[in-house]
Amino acid sequence: MIRTCDVLVIGGGPAGLAAAIAADKEGAKVILIERESRLGGILKQCIHDGFGLVRFGEKLSGPEYAERFIDEFKERGIEAKTLTFVTSVERIKTGFKATIVSREGIEVIETTSLILATGCRERTSKQVFIHGTRPSGVFTAGTAQHYTNLLGQLPTKRCVILGSGDIGLIMARRLTLEGAEVLGVYEVKSTPSGLTRNIHQCLNDFDIPLHLSHTVTRVFGQDRLTAVEVAKVDEKMKPIPGTEEIIECDALILSVGLIPENEIAETLDVQIDGRTKGPRCDATLMTTVPGIFSCGNALHVNDLVDYVSESGETAGKNAAHFALGMERTLVEIKPNENILYIVPQVLDIKAKNDAVVVYFRSKDVYNKATFRIIADNKIVFEKRYAFLRPPEMEKIVADFSKFNLREYSTITAEVEVDAK
Repeated sequence: MIRTCDVLVIGGGPAGLAAAIAADKEGAKVILIERESRLGGILKQCIHDGFGLVRFGEKLSGPEYAERFIDEFKERGIEAKTLTFVTSVERIKTGFKATIVSREGIEVIETTSLILATGCRERTSKQVFIHGTRPSGVFTAGTAQHYTNLLGQLPTKRCVILGSGDIGLIMARRLTLEGAEVLGVYEVKSTPSGLTRNIHQCLNDFDIPLHLSHTVTRVFGQDRLTAVEVAKVDEKMKPIPGTEEIIECDALILSVGLIPENEIAETLDVQIDGRTKGPRCDATLMTTVPGIFSCGNALHVNDLVDYVSESGETAGKNAAHFALGMERTLVEIKPNENILYIVPQVLDIKAKNDAVVVYFRSKDVYNKATFRIIADNKIVFEKRYAFLRPPEMEKIVADFSKFNLREYSTITAEVEVDAK
């Protein structure tokens, strides 16, 4: 039996929920696929507050934030298939055909448009080249969070945290509150990778040391981790011989970065941006393959869940209005050397483009810098910043509608740092 819908959403986290609700509001028939037993994605285990400040103007925990969308999702009667896996997606004349596997068996769903809200995954110890044995006690920060907050099991009594990403910082505080001893947070870069507020609230307030320009080079132990070796690194992030130190511990928590989950996108020949590791999209969040949209952390790793939901709504609304055969004329937005990445990467000049939401990160820490978007030598948008930091994503809204853009137009984005 083949089922049909207008919009198929893959992923039931904050991006997928927002996308499904937005598409339903536009009158589309929506089906959402989620591999876990409950909706909410990673928010289910994020019991700390700080969510929803932008969207709701109040501090919510992760489950509280998710519940607001889940309630609306259920009130609207949108179909969700949980404990369901997508085994393949292929293009057909009418859009896309997805084969899914659930407790009911194998099903096929045909859809006009597809939204990828698959989130991201954590880098592992092997991906950051930590040598040694393979004992238990080496966790990603998300796994440690799952054990502590959902399973109620403390995974460590004495640990080292590698990486100063936000999840690692939050887990340093969480494990301390649960009675574990966090010996220190080690960061290979010369500047922290997490938000400034998390450095203060999670480390400084609990007297947990942060060691910059340090990394873990080896792990020790057979059945269980017994120690790690840390070392200072040079300006090229290479360990400096003679600076090694052995630290006895029973766990190593890794917070060494997130990678957007885009296996499905790659099988459909969606172009992936080497900077974001997510699909290249236009302002509607449609990828290079017509009818496929991307949002949330599958598109690029966000700092705030509020922005994840916002991108989900953009993708959902536009996916609901997608029509087969629609033509686009795409012009690339080219970032300069001071920009780590920018989203969207392209602009459809046939679209309205009067309020294009643009996200970007600086490549380094810059004090007193100016961000500009320039189209055909004319300034579209300009804003001065007292400082820019790579861990803190910036969001602006630009109006391109006043400019007569053509397929051979040149659009650039630049961060200009004031001369000292």
